[in-house]
Amino acid sequence: MRTFDPTLYFITDSSRYDETEFLYRVEEALCGGVTLMQLREKEKSTRDYIALAEKVHALAMRYHVPLIIDDRVDVAMAMGAEGVHLGQSDMQIATARRILGEDIIIGATAKTVPQAQEAFEGGADYLGVGAIYPTTTKVKTILTSTETLSDICRAVPIPVNAIGGLNKTNTDVLRGIRIAGICVVSAIMKADDPKSEAETLLSISKELLASRV
Repeated sequence: MRTFDPTLYFITDSSRYDETEFLYRVEEALCGGVTLMQLREKEKSTRDYIALAEKVHALAMRYHVPLIIDDRVDVAMAMGAEGVHLGQSDMQIATARRILGEDIIIGATAKTVPQAQEAFEGGADYLGVGAIYPTTTKVKTILTSTETLSDICRAVPIPVNAIGGLNKTNTDVLRGIRIAGICVVSAIMKADDPKSEAETLLSISKELLASRV
């Protein structure tokens, strides 16, 4: 059974930190209440990605938070993650579902209603939709309007999370939209106090969910 809580979805970025500091920030975020976590590593070799994933997974399990691996089905399988997240240029969702079986969480990036519907029909468990705002990460993004986000939320029966440049000061644009939660990267990774920031963002996300119509 694939169960998860997407209320506050934390996506990591290790590019600014050595491993010790990175793992410290990850654990602080977990302690602050993130409900789902994705390890995103665009530059690491397969071996290094697996090694880091195993360390992050040990922390995630301590806090009972599912770990999602970005892009790499092989890495997710190798180290026993709870899920994988696939973009539009990655393995097709239906193919990943055949490989991974029914017990693994599969997330997908969608920027249009047709992409969202295709991902759902292929077996995706949730969608990440954005970028709502420009981001400071190294990931290439295309801005997505809140109108498109709302349309996607209405088009598929699976959870939809908003992503892209979100922080504690700019989420009001999401009020009333049927999102299942928010995804954050820099807001937590670059925070002076990642734990406190996660606590604040969790509270904000819960308020947004209560505003859905």
